[in-house]
Amino acid sequence: MNESKIINDYLKKLVINNNSSLNLNDDVFFDKSKKTVISVDTYIEGSHFIDFKKPELVMKKIIRSSISDLICKGVLPRYYFIAGAGDRKSFSQSNLKKILRSLRQEQKKYNISLGGGDTVFSKKLSFTITTIGYSKKIINRNNAKLDDDIYVTGNLGDSFIGLTILKKKIKVKNNLKRYFENSFYRPSLHLSFSQKLKIFANTTIDISDGLITDLEKLMNKQKLSYRLFIDRVPISNQLKELIVLKKLRKELCVSNGDDYQILFTARPSKARIIRNIAKSFGVKISKIGKICSPSTKPEILDQKGIKIKVKTKGYIHKF
Repeated sequence: MNESKIINDYLKKLVINNNSSLNLNDDVFFDKSKKTVISVDTYIEGSHFIDFKKPELVMKKIIRSSISDLICKGVLPRYYFIAGAGDRKSFSQSNLKKILRSLRQEQKKYNISLGGGDTVFSKKLSFTITTIGYSKKIINRNNAKLDDDIYVTGNLGDSFIGLTILKKKIKVKNNLKRYFENSFYRPSLHLSFSQKLKIFANTTIDISDGLITDLEKLMNKQKLSYRLFIDRVPISNQLKELIVLKKLRKELCVSNGDDYQILFTARPSKARIIRNIAKSFGVKISKIGKICSPSTKPEILDQKGIKIKVKTKGYIHKF
């Protein structure tokens, strides 16, 4: 049993005559008449973050991960609600001061405000974040067009390496260690640029579970296929260095999620305006593939144009 099967086989039976739910096929709820957009995310210690030794960094991670759902829809987040479940150690006075300081910083950075929440005792630490924004329109999933170009913002893979380092599965020198761990805890969100998405994007999603997994989610109800060029997938100079140093496979590094970059498709005629807007906002934009006819099987090609197999497409929630 996985998340998709639970939603499709069970939960969808509960959303009849509720268009705002978007048939549970998106990461947000959108009430068009009230111009209200809502997302909900839960984070569990040991799963979404390793431990709570650095509460100030964990809070930055979960807040940014949560508001990313709205940002990729072209919606500005306005309020967030936080429900925390934990024990006395997790919510000690020392930790609470660090949490408060971190949340204040995130509120100022992204112009959001705490709306409310809940706290309960639990031996297992978890947080649930509800984010609310307002907009007349959002960019839906499943609206890709044949021959659309596939784009992504920023760099991919740094967060995965950061998590791998935190898990002590790989050792690197201190400057690289700091860089990758920072990428894991502080994903870079393109708030201002996202407000221009509606001008050119046909469909969007944030990369949380992995590049390929999220691309397939983006178009899962459409009879379309895709072609991805792995050499065009953007990575940082630090990751390029590490790939050579540790003999890593690029496709593995960029397919494991937690990047929270924006993945979107657009008509080829929009290429110039995309470049100009990206340049004006100082956002790195990369064209990494193409939406293809359903008669063509999905392809992931290396720099020589040879089809490659990827061991993991991304994270899948299994139960």
